[in-house]
Amino acid sequence: MKTNRKRSARLLALASAAALLLIAGCRQDMQNQPKMIPQRESSMFADGRSARPQVEHTVARGQLDADEYFYTGLVDGKEQNAMPYPVTLEVLERGQERFNVYCTPCHSRVGNGDGMIVQRGYKPAGNYHDAKHLNQPLSHYFYVMTNGFGAMPDYSAQITPVDRWAIAAYIRALQLSQNATLADVPAGVQVQNLKDIAVSEGLPASYAGPWPIATDTDANAEPHTEIVAGAPGEGAGYPTVNQPQIKPPVKTSESKAAGKAPASH
Repeated sequence: MKTNRKRSARLLALASAAALLLIAGCRQDMQNQPKMIPQRESSMFADGRSARPQVEHTVARGQLDADEYFYTGLVDGKEQNAMPYPVTLEVLERGQERFNVYCTPCHSRVGNGDGMIVQRGYKPAGNYHDAKHLNQPLSHYFYVMTNGFGAMPDYSAQITPVDRWAIAAYIRALQLSQNATLADVPAGVQVQNLKDIAVSEGLPASYAGPWPIATDTDANAEPHTEIVAGAPGEGAGYPTVNQPQIKPPVKTSESKAAGKAPASH
């Protein structure tokens, strides 16, 4: 009996010692594992830095951005009057939705530069229907959304490139809606009077009247009040280009009944 007890005690002691060694070994291995902690120096490399510079001429997955015009709105450093992909009803509807979210506070839903922020003292925004903006290339709007312009900050973080192009197409549709003729209406499409559309939507006929255009939407103008807002003026103008090449294949209008029927004044 005594012999068995001694043998059990020895086995227990050996097992305990082995367990302690195993635990100590695991802790030591985890504690001193070979790794580089960010921003710490290292004697492994000649420059003494643990963080290594990226390999030259490599591109992260999904960041190739090979289509220069799609991502910059420029060809050889110049704005162009064309879309990088076909304009469909879906594209215009997406552009309208994004425009109403991001652009209307300054430019208003009808694009006359008299949005709610401007009415409350912010620097006047561009009026898409004046001669200057009508003569700007389509990609100008994409470029401004990407890089900012004058008092307007860039929206590259908020709006994806494909949506910036959709907004640009919708801006052109807004411009065409104020200069459209019956010849611009696709064959087989019925033309409705805006006042009739307004009444059918439960609105007064006067709701479909002409848009109020702000008298002072010059980008270099001062705010309407004594509030100091905005950035320095936009500066140089833009070369005259041909009239817009993209004609919306859908019905447009200048009131909240937009998208139901083209209009002529």
